Amino acid sequence: MRILLLILCAAFGYALGCFSTGLLLAKRYQVDIRKLGSKSSGATNMTRVMGPKLGLLTFVGDFGKATLAVVLGLAIQGLEGALFGGLFVVIGHNWPVTYHFKGGKGVACSIAILLILAPLETLIAGTLGILAIVFTKFVSLGSLVFLLSAALITPFTKGLWPMGLWAILLFLIAAYRHRANIDRLLRGEESKFSLKKQV
Repeated sequence: MRILLLILCAAFGYALGCFSTGLLLAKRYQVDIRKLGSKSSGATNMTRVMGPKLGLLTFVGDFGKATLAVVLGLAIQGLEGALFGGLFVVIGHNWPVTYHFKGGKGVACSIAILLILAPLETLIAGTLGILAIVFTKFVSLGSLVFLLSAALITPFTKGLWPMGLWAILLFLIAAYRHRANIDRLLRGEESKFSLKKQV
């Protein structure tokens, strides 16, 4: 029964993740956000391409669906259910079957998940991430600093299993999805954050 309930949490999480706020908002303006900017459907690219209002709405939507996935997981199977729901909402967001497996990078979802399950660690990591963005203007770098910090702090505060490894996994997924950004950062070609929309 435990395995079946965890599968249910994962299924709920993935289904929620496949609801792409950015793609749906951009579609209203006859725009395929996956073809513009960084080609991501996440809040940062939506802000860069479509403006801060739609970027904020995208963040709220992605944050909300991840929150729902974690809350459902908690209700179904406690912490284990929340971890499965949270992990799979990120997977669904990044690789949505409903959009040919082309989605976002899972940062807003990860923020919501970490804030619920590891609030103190998230506040510390979030502060470091925000400082990285303020001083460099690179949202991709700030996102990676945030998730890396959470991955380093959580194993010490909540133990390696399961929370620590789970936080590390969230970072590894984000790092993989940011591999093009990392390459541009290393080459000095990454775009700095701006509130001026492109379309």
